[in-house]
Formats: sequence, C-alpha cells, structure tokens
Amino acid sequence: MVIQSNMSPKAIVEVWEGAATILKQYHVPIMETPLEAVVKPNALPALLKELNDFVGSSMTTCVKGG
Repeated sequence: MVIQSNMSPKAIVEVWEGAATILKQYHVPIMETPLEAVVKPNALPALLKELNDFVGSSMTTCVKGG
C-alpha cells in the first residue's frame, strides 16, 4: 500500500504508528482531514516520499486494487 495525499494523518498513524514522528517533523496534526488539505502543496511530495520510504512502499510495490 502506498501512502497517498487523500489519506488522513490519523489513518496513517493507525496503520503505521511510527509515521507519527515524520508527521510531527512536518508539523502535521494527527487528525481525520486528508493530507492534501493540511499540508502545503510544495511540502506534500517530500512528506509523501518520506512516509512511503519509512513504510517501505512505492508506486512500484503497489498493485492495482490494494
């Protein structure tokens, strides 16, 4: 599974607890609002890359449908 911008910080942390540390570095509160609504557009790609690196996921490891 790839962490995407339409996922909420709360949902991410529920699956990958350690991701909370990365979210804190970006000053992202743990809430139900999607990342794309709370993270500045210029910071979002870097945050998503860091989160996906942390969980060991990328678009190449993701298969359609989950």
